[in-house]
Amino acid sequence: MNDPAFEGSYGGDDAKISPTSKLECKICWHVYDPDAGDEYWQIPPGTPFSALPEHWTCPNCDGKKNDFLVVENA
Repeated sequence: MNDPAFEGSYGGDDAKISPTSKLECKICWHVYDPDAGDEYWQIPPGTPFSALPEHWTCPNCDGKKNDFLVVENA
């Protein structure tokens, strides 16, 4: 990744998050909650954000995984 990430951004760095972290799309504000998973992409509940496939995008707006922001780092 060559683009500088701003504070709070995930930027593809799994060290910034825990398995229970919630992340928010910077485009449409959709929150990925690992407890809920992602019905659109058929991601089962309990799947951490870091375990989402590289091709995963926001189910609402198609925003890139690396562009999500950390909103709750439990």
